[in-house]
Amino acid sequence: MKIFGWLFVFITPLLIISGIIAFAFNFQPLYEYGFQRYEVSKTTGLTDSELSKAARGLINYFNSDQEFIDVTVQKDGNPFPLFNDREIQHLKDVKGLVRLDYQVLIFSLLGAAIVSAIAIYRKQIQLLATPMFVGGSTTLVGLMLIALVAATNFDAFFTKFHQLSFANDLWLLDPSRDYLIMLFPGGFWEDASIFIAALIGVFAAGVTYIGWKNLRAVHS
Repeated sequence: MKIFGWLFVFITPLLIISGIIAFAFNFQPLYEYGFQRYEVSKTTGLTDSELSKAARGLINYFNSDQEFIDVTVQKDGNPFPLFNDREIQHLKDVKGLVRLDYQVLIFSLLGAAIVSAIAIYRKQIQLLATPMFVGGSTTLVGLMLIALVAATNFDAFFTKFHQLSFANDLWLLDPSRDYLIMLFPGGFWEDASIFIAALIGVFAAGVTYIGWKNLRAVHS
């Protein structure tokens, strides 16, 4: 059981991080927050309803089997495809990362479920207290280290993330003509990163606290 229990230490960060990232990519209010905060309607010439349509189109694309995104919006009464070929190719790469995140989430959920089921079957659920505490606190420490690096120079951090995540330079877009970067300017990604980090921190702190509380109960 101890081997399975310590698997929790590995699973916990994966479960929390992949779960929060999956949530963020599917949380339309986050998209619309960025549209409002950065006055995207002015920079794109699209109405709020068309921007919401674009957000829904992106979310639906990430969750579909469609290889290439196809979103048509209305501007000045005329329909047009929102994204050009370069943006479409980049979004295909982004979708690959999103689907990878989903796979990690499913793997970690299954792993957590199996370990928990074994612990319950053997009536040794208390043995998960230490792995929960270590897994949660490890997530918190890792989060703080990454946040420290990102806070020092977010633009450099964001650039390095793209260089490591993509095998091409399709992510280098022109804000004067490419709608993808007009929809999601640099400030949005900084805000979104803070939002994601905050949620990860809350969940990791909760897991750490539950593990610590159960450890006290076991040793009292």
